[in-house]
Amino acid sequence: MITALAFSTIEAIDRAAWNDCFPAELEDWDYYRAVEQAGLSGFQWRYLALYEDDALIAAAAAFTTAYSLDTTLQGQGKRLSEQVRRWWPGLFDVPLYALGSPVTEQCHVGTARHIESARRSDLLRQLLRLARRDADQAGIGLLAVKDASHRDSQWLQVCQAAGLQSMPGLPSAELPITFGSIDAYLGTLGKSTRKDLRRTLRAPGPRIEWRRSVEGLLPRMMQLYDATLSRSDLTFERLSPDYFRQVLKNLDDRAACVLYWVGEELVAFNLLLLDEQRLVDKFFAHDLARTREHSLYVRSWLANVDYCIEHGIPIYACGQAGYASKLRLGCSFIGNTLFFRHRNRLLDGLLRVVKTFIRPDRSDSAMAAAISEAR
Repeated sequence: MITALAFSTIEAIDRAAWNDCFPAELEDWDYYRAVEQAGLSGFQWRYLALYEDDALIAAAAAFTTAYSLDTTLQGQGKRLSEQVRRWWPGLFDVPLYALGSPVTEQCHVGTARHIESARRSDLLRQLLRLARRDADQAGIGLLAVKDASHRDSQWLQVCQAAGLQSMPGLPSAELPITFGSIDAYLGTLGKSTRKDLRRTLRAPGPRIEWRRSVEGLLPRMMQLYDATLSRSDLTFERLSPDYFRQVLKNLDDRAACVLYWVGEELVAFNLLLLDEQRLVDKFFAHDLARTREHSLYVRSWLANVDYCIEHGIPIYACGQAGYASKLRLGCSFIGNTLFFRHRNRLLDGLLRVVKTFIRPDRSDSAMAAAISEAR
């Protein structure tokens, strides 16, 4: 007999049992615990669990929030929605229950390692039904799956079979490290990009420092973070100082903060998660004026690629933003799909119309190209 339960803290679930459902996942039990302790404003956490004979056999992370329907708009569409917000605050905000996490790129749904593939689809269906019941108990009509990865065909099929609407999510970029040196990597790129990067490498660069703790630096880091966030149209969550502190503390040697200094001034930082298989770029924050002067984004990119080469890490996972640059830098893309359904048929029909205007590829040609190339 299977027991389905939802919890408000991951500490209610055994660490080893959770991680068994997500083998080799960097964003594991420790990561979710760090996120909880970070106290991100506007989100409440939910953890869905299926037990059989007291053993955890399937799990998923979820959250509730007030979701802004214009989150994925950019450019002119974003400016228009912001103007409308001034006239009618809260117009685009709806209560949302979503499987996934605002601080992961993909929706994590997993089953225990001993579960055979043929049984997995049924367990994923039960997790989706549990999410619907949990949302109903919270009085939330809109259920979503945030960024179901195209690498998990079973999960995509379960969501489609459940009658959820779909639209493209932000694709995840990654760079397979198949070369033995930076020069060999540059040789895989287009002529103009290769020329630009070599010019950058010849110029004097900032001092690079790796840290596992950032105590004393967080005030300056948050200045850089806030400045970077203010330039982005695609803003869903605001990270707190404790997010950086707790991730570095809870993940030990699986997390690092790379600092970029010009003289005694911190001008950029890059939060990374890493193991023997992947280096995950979680967030890059920088001083825009200094970026132009010192090519900080490109410097950080090349530093991360070089680290992967030096340490034999085969995948550089580099996020869901800056698609124009990542196309030039040789990335490949993994597709993600956003699924949703409102229990009210009238509102669900309205969302069917709204989604044609808020698709992320409508206002960003580079993102549209990345989505078309996504696997």
